[in-house]
Amino acid sequence: MFIEDLGEIKAVAFDVDGTLYRSHRLTIRVLPYVLRHSKIFLSYRKARNAMHEQKKPLHNFKEEQLNIFSKSLKQAPEQAEKTLKETIHDGLKKYFKKIKPCHGVVDLISELKANGMKIALMSDLPPEQKGDIWGIKDLCDVTLWSEDSGAIKPSKLPFDKLAEELKLPANEILYVGNNHKYDILGAKNAGMKTAWIVYPVIQRFGKKSKDADITFNSYNQLKRQLLKEKK
Repeated sequence: MFIEDLGEIKAVAFDVDGTLYRSHRLTIRVLPYVLRHSKIFLSYRKARNAMHEQKKPLHNFKEEQLNIFSKSLKQAPEQAEKTLKETIHDGLKKYFKKIKPCHGVVDLISELKANGMKIALMSDLPPEQKGDIWGIKDLCDVTLWSEDSGAIKPSKLPFDKLAEELKLPANEILYVGNNHKYDILGAKNAGMKTAWIVYPVIQRFGKKSKDADITFNSYNQLKRQLLKEKK
């Protein structure tokens, strides 16, 4: 598909958290749970912040992250691994069952697929945590947990891995995300085109990115740009 100002695009890849659904919807539901397990979540954030700064691939990425997590939590690595799985990876699953996707995103992905586009998802958390991701997972050519690349965003390594899995050059992939530093800059540094989803109030007051190729506030808006629908 040739898109004016973007050139040839053969795949559209999406971040999951905060991109396929609005972050505040999950925050409201999950806040009491997070507060009950605040020590665990704070330790996990400490580990993630350290790993976000990792630029080179680590074959033992999960082991290094677990080491930081276990030390912060003051648990043995084996117990910390169990805590991570039970409290964070599996413990959050039930909250996603009642979270609705952004309006129009499922329709957009279905139409892109029907137009011959490859579809991908890439998350810094295990994609299976969200179940079938509102049916989107079944439409995907690639579903990637960034940790499997040996790094997480904003490192370009997960994006390189994504392009490899899609069997496409990076400049033929449009990456859609909500986090400017992790999604937009990460994908841009890997050579991908980028689309940044923001809240309507942010776009209304003129906040723009010099790095994102597209800034949009709804998937109907993105759909008009990608599929050239008439307003």
